[in-house]
Amino acid sequence: MSKCKINNQIRRLRFEHNEMTQQALATEVGVTRQTILAIEAGRYSPSLEVAFKIANTFKQPLEAVFQYEPEST
Repeated sequence: MSKCKINNQIRRLRFEHNEMTQQALATEVGVTRQTILAIEAGRYSPSLEVAFKIANTFKQPLEAVFQYEPEST
């Protein structure tokens, strides 16, 4: 059985977009700041809808924001 990890570029993208705050991104996407914090830190995988909303906010394809990397055990 293998574990899965979803990496993301949210922190970098926020910085590149006028140092957008986690709260500003959360408001744009319609989630809490704590949700953005957890996704950004890799402690929580977003729903597909939230992932698309985040990518759309940065005007990036989903693959530019989130990367799926399976890990073997």
